[in-house]
Amino acid sequence: MTQKVAVLGTGKIGEALLSGVIRAGWAPTDLLVTARRQERADELRTRYGVTPVSNQEAAKTADTLILTVKPQDMGTLLDELAPHVPADRLIISGAAGIPTAFFEDRLATGTPVVRVMTNTPALVDEAMSVISAGSHATADHLAHAEEIFGAVGKTLRVPESQQDACTALSGSGPAYFFYLVEAMTDAGILLGLPRDKAHDLIVQSAIGAATMLRDSGEHPVKLRENVTSPAGTTINAIRELENHGVRAALIAALEAARDRSRELASGTKD
Repeated sequence: MTQKVAVLGTGKIGEALLSGVIRAGWAPTDLLVTARRQERADELRTRYGVTPVSNQEAAKTADTLILTVKPQDMGTLLDELAPHVPADRLIISGAAGIPTAFFEDRLATGTPVVRVMTNTPALVDEAMSVISAGSHATADHLAHAEEIFGAVGKTLRVPESQQDACTALSGSGPAYFFYLVEAMTDAGILLGLPRDKAHDLIVQSAIGAATMLRDSGEHPVKLRENVTSPAGTTINAIRELENHGVRAALIAALEAARDRSRELASGTKD
């Protein structure tokens, strides 16, 4: 790693990214961070050996700026950065719903922008990061973004027109699984199991099922059928899921997440 990379807005995802690239062998001296509070900046310096700087200094010094602030704060941050960002800086946005054109309109003409939607499994190096190029980003810029986010999981390139759908599926996706585990744990308690035992049963089942989906190459329908014996326990459970419209509810939920991502892009923040 020979270029300077700055992470602006070092919350959970920003810190996960920092720790991941350092584990991947990047030198902390090549990493800059910004934080609103001095205590947070000092914490990051102590924990990782990175250099806390102001947003303006990061814009002037770093070759790549990774913007991980909340979508509603992005306009204010760009107003602060714009006078200090040369057109050869690579801007990587991790903000849900905000298109690359939003950045290109506020920065110097020709500034390369890459949009990335990652998710919280970055905290355990199992993220799914979806990467799209702005109008001035080259293949080299995309490869550099993949190198950075590949340190905390898998990456996938998609056209920017698909980013809102990817946000609904994988950006918000972990929350759906946590919600399902929460509901199944409650069911286990209702069925007479202690909470800790129900939790362990469900989590290991989830890990095993995810590993099979990833490694077997089988379609999920086939894997599900392998567990579903005629007139058995599983098919009775699945019948109830269908009777309660769980499949339709999931589709509607993901459509709602996609629509909210579009609202963020259009400037609807409430």
